[in-house]
Amino acid sequence: MRAFVAIVKLGTLSRAAESLYLSQPSISLQLQALERELGVALLQRSRRRINLTDAGEALYELARPLVEGWDNLDRDFQGKVKGLQSGRLIVAAGSSTIQYLLPELVQRYRERFPAVHLQLANVTGKDGLALLRADEADFAVGSMLDVPNDIAWAPVYHYDPMLIMPPDHPLARKENILLEDLSPYGLILPPQRLSTYRMVDLVFQQRQVHYHVAIEVGGWEVIKEYVAMGMGISIVTGICITETDRQRLAVRNMRQYFPQRSYGVVMRKGKFLSAEARAFVDLIRPGLLTHRDYDESGHSER
Repeated sequence: MRAFVAIVKLGTLSRAAESLYLSQPSISLQLQALERELGVALLQRSRRRINLTDAGEALYELARPLVEGWDNLDRDFQGKVKGLQSGRLIVAAGSSTIQYLLPELVQRYRERFPAVHLQLANVTGKDGLALLRADEADFAVGSMLDVPNDIAWAPVYHYDPMLIMPPDHPLARKENILLEDLSPYGLILPPQRLSTYRMVDLVFQQRQVHYHVAIEVGGWEVIKEYVAMGMGISIVTGICITETDRQRLAVRNMRQYFPQRSYGVVMRKGKFLSAEARAFVDLIRPGLLTHRDYDESGHSER
């Protein structure tokens, strides 16, 4: 089973053999023995890649969490008996999540488990999903618009969309701002490839309201700085608004037009989480992992 899971995860017999410190013929013989015992073909072999059969897909969804759980058994047992005295945890997240949402959680985690090596992988949405599917991250924390079949997402934190502008801006004198009021002014938005830009564009298009983008630039801190300098106005997620920002910017809630952004835990369905990972998720929300989606297998998006 371990050989079969390694072949599927790594894509070739040679890589699987290398990861298990075995020869390629040994891996091939183990796979043949497994197929013979089960009475089905698990893989379709070609010169370029290995594809799962329907039976192989079903077995992989069942076997992967079992193999991962067995491989981590000693570490998790020691964690249960002695506490989390060592180990490694990799959490994938975007820049805004790492900067605004995670610091307090990371501080609490480090205070409780100082011996655990914690790595925050700063990635965008698609790259984060790739890390989860390749088992190069334990889980992710972030926001999702579209949730693939093989991914489970539990939203925990919810933030309103906010219009920000300089204090002396003409719109700053208005308490109730209409979407049409934004048309004359240039927007400062993140790059088009990011979900915030797509969400803003969708709202304007659906309501048939004209708008124009003055500047595209990445990073909420940069956007806030440019707005404060009078270069334009922006729609940002409330996660990035601090008390200091409210002192130097005019801020208006725009939830009547734009949807909330939710942030939470993202992981591959059927993923076996280590004790280190479960301890971090429990800090986010105790009992979150009892949600049934985390124990279900999902169709692989490989």
